Amino acid sequence: MSLKERLALMNFLEFAVWGAYLTCMGNYLGAAGLGPQIPWFYAIQGIVSIFMPTLVGIIVDKFIQPQRMLGICHLLAGIFMMLCCYMGFQTGLGNEIQNKALFITLYTLSVAFYMPTIALANTTAFMLLKKHNYDTVKDFPPIRVFGTVGFILTMWFVNSAVWDGGSFTFTFAENARKFQYTYMQFFVSGVLSFVLFLYSFTLPACGHEQKQKSRSLAEAFGLDAFKLFKQKRMAIFLIFSALLGMSLQVTNSFAGPFITSFKGSTDPIVAGSFAANNATLLTSISQVSEALCILLIPFFLKRYGIKGVTLMAMLAWVFRFGFFGLGGPTMPGVLLFIFSCIIYGVAFDFFNVAGGIFVDSECDPSMKASAQGLFMLMTNGIGATVGTLAAGAVVNHFCSWGEDGYLTGEWTTCWLIFASFALVVGIAFALFFHDKKQNPAVE
Repeated sequence: MSLKERLALMNFLEFAVWGAYLTCMGNYLGAAGLGPQIPWFYAIQGIVSIFMPTLVGIIVDKFIQPQRMLGICHLLAGIFMMLCCYMGFQTGLGNEIQNKALFITLYTLSVAFYMPTIALANTTAFMLLKKHNYDTVKDFPPIRVFGTVGFILTMWFVNSAVWDGGSFTFTFAENARKFQYTYMQFFVSGVLSFVLFLYSFTLPACGHEQKQKSRSLAEAFGLDAFKLFKQKRMAIFLIFSALLGMSLQVTNSFAGPFITSFKGSTDPIVAGSFAANNATLLTSISQVSEALCILLIPFFLKRYGIKGVTLMAMLAWVFRFGFFGLGGPTMPGVLLFIFSCIIYGVAFDFFNVAGGIFVDSECDPSMKASAQGLFMLMTNGIGATVGTLAAGAVVNHFCSWGEDGYLTGEWTTCWLIFASFALVVGIAFALFFHDKKQNPAVE
């Protein structure tokens, strides 16, 4: 295979590991007696993202090449994920996990070693492309798209795969043993981590970047980027990045349990609907939309600037949540679910990707990497963590887990609260953030 094909496969595996459980984990946690802790399972990803990528990055800079560290991290993440699967296997389907603290600890350790691999995969790709004289701006996006493809295909797999009494089948019909409802989703993730561990050691050596002059401890940890808060316009943008980041993990946390909850309906048509029994497959439309919307960003940035594009993202989050609140698993309500998934691409990409481009354009070259780290800290770290916990408090107030294993209650109220929050943030952003007449991000 060519270098670009090998890097595409690396990205495919990198995000396939995550896609195995990220959007369907809530279904299993509810059945295992961990439903009230779902917000923490997703908040943990934000918490470890605050410090683990930096610590691993320092190790890579000083001691080991990124493709090797990528493999080591996946080995450790896979081991802890397999231990989560083993605890679920010991407990059995439909039974409550007794040692919840141990299960949460194992999951936390797995995520702590997985989250740095996203940056490591990017670093590996960029270094190898540059080493072989490729244009990273032109050649990396098609490689990165395979990551989203891997995420989607793994979602489809766990949505339909069934392991029942030694036989392995696929089905879209109702089946309590589908991987999206069981500990087997952790097994799939662990196996893929082991595959990427082995594969990473077959990749070419990245070499070493030219040694930089000695840096202070603050510079090593990227703390010098906090000087950006001295610039009023950038400070406002970063603050709103954290506020909008509060929306990022809400649907990853609760879309699966919400759609699946319709299986507990007394109406057999609703309970047996395709959507209610294939929540993971339905929500995978979001990732398809995400992959396609990346291609629209350059045009929209050039036409509307960073303020216009960010407002589009904020409005998209309003519709993302609102359509879930007003929709249903049967026609015509299921169309609103589908629209919610389609608009996710705008909500996610127009904020995350366009925001990264804006931050890069506004910062001094000496702190571009640190500034990107700060942007990720505000969005996927602080914002996503606070947002997930707050959303969990709302859901736990209005909904509860029944004996049948479904999270039911006033879901419409929950989704409309989330939509209202996104709307308020959007209005405030429109009032307080002022775009330059000529935005360097779009020139």
